[in-house]
Amino acid sequence: MGSYDYGKQEICRWVLEHFPAEATILDVGACNGKWRELLPGYTMDAVEIFKPYADRLKGYRKVYVGDVFDYWYQWYDLIIFGDVIEHMSVQKAQAAIAYARTRCADMIIAVPFLYGQDAVDGNPWQRHIQDDLTPERFAKRYAGFEPLYHDEAHKYCYYHKRR
Repeated sequence: MGSYDYGKQEICRWVLEHFPAEATILDVGACNGKWRELLPGYTMDAVEIFKPYADRLKGYRKVYVGDVFDYWYQWYDLIIFGDVIEHMSVQKAQAAIAYARTRCADMIIAVPFLYGQDAVDGNPWQRHIQDDLTPERFAKRYAGFEPLYHDEAHKYCYYHKRR
C-alpha cells in the first residue's frame, strides 16, 4: 500500500517553487517512500510505524520506526503528512498536527475523503479511523489550513498551513 497518486506532480512543483534545495523534509507515514522518490534533491527523514515498510525505505537520511508521537524533533522546513491523519483518531491527529505546526515552516496534509479501509498487507495501521472526512469536516477539525490541490471529484485534497 502507498499513498494515492492524485496531485503528486502538482505538489512536487509547489515544493520545488517554495523550498530551496537545502531544505529539510519530514515524511510522516513514509510507507513505500513515494515522496523520497518524487523529491530526490532534498534532505529527507521518515517516520514509519510499520517495521516491514520501514525496512524497505531507501534514500532517507534517517528512518524512525515507530509512532510519530514518540519521535521528538526540533525543526523541518516542510513536514508531509501524506495519507496519514485518516489512520488516527481525531484527537491524535490534532495533537500530531499541533506539535508539527510549531516545528516547521510549512506542512502538507494529504487527505482522502469518505474513504473506508481495513488493514492491508498485514498492517493494522492501514485501517482508516477517520473515514468520514470531507472538506467541511477537515476544516472544522484542522483549522488553519488551506487547499493546495484537490481532484475534480473532490475525493482527495492536499492542504498546507494558511499564511
